[in-house]
Amino acid sequence: MTGPDTDGAATRIAAFFDVDNTIVRGASAYHIARGLHQRGYLRKRDILRFGWESAKYSMFGENKEQIDDLRSEGLSIIKGWSAAEMNAVGEEVYDEVLALRIFPGTKRIIDGHLAQGHEVWLVTASPIEVGRVIARRLGVTGALGTVAEQEGGYYTGRMVGDMLHREAKAAAVQKLAEERGLDLARSYAYGDSTNDGPMLEAVGHPTAINPDARLRRQAVQHGWPIQEFRKRRKSGRRGVVKASITGAVWAFLAVARGLRACGRSIWRSIVRRGA
Repeated sequence: MTGPDTDGAATRIAAFFDVDNTIVRGASAYHIARGLHQRGYLRKRDILRFGWESAKYSMFGENKEQIDDLRSEGLSIIKGWSAAEMNAVGEEVYDEVLALRIFPGTKRIIDGHLAQGHEVWLVTASPIEVGRVIARRLGVTGALGTVAEQEGGYYTGRMVGDMLHREAKAAAVQKLAEERGLDLARSYAYGDSTNDGPMLEAVGHPTAINPDARLRRQAVQHGWPIQEFRKRRKSGRRGVVKASITGAVWAFLAVARGLRACGRSIWRSIVRRGA
């Protein structure tokens, strides 16, 4: 919990929160993607196409080429989709799933900042639509996220700017601070992954929440506070929880992995037909 503001200029202070595993247990975009699948937006061939890209990511790890391939595949899948329908699905999935997966400890921190008059911003590599739904429901100031281009209310399959990942998160926070007159030296940031490190370093009061192993080491080295709101620590994390990749691929890596059993069944069917 943050302490009381004592210098009378709380309106110039902000708190920046990563979303996945910081505010929401697991990957928020994974649940949005499941909702899309359940409502018929994702076809089996989309899962197979993206499954190939996710398999390459799993085999070769996270690098610029893999991220670019995953981003391109994810954006190509949503090309032509209605942004309004995507937002409607996000609202429904929040009510059905996400509201039940908010960490109470993080929610208390958010409420503490709001009570002090601080601006509260969600900063996520997930689609901006996902961030905005959660921000609106939590009653915070706003959200920053990865932006997919729209024309006439439909996605073009292109991205606006860069994915909000690592240094891009810090850059977005710094730009917002300049636009809104925020004092980053007196502001706060919260994240769970080493990918949030640059954003945490950009403020005067960083805190690691539910940190992965690398962020935990970084927090210890820098003397940052650590908050653990999970009931049980886990030694490792699934790829769907990685905020960087979740945002880059518009959640379809999570879908491909979350529905991997379905993908294997489809693959076996293809093999049988070809035999």
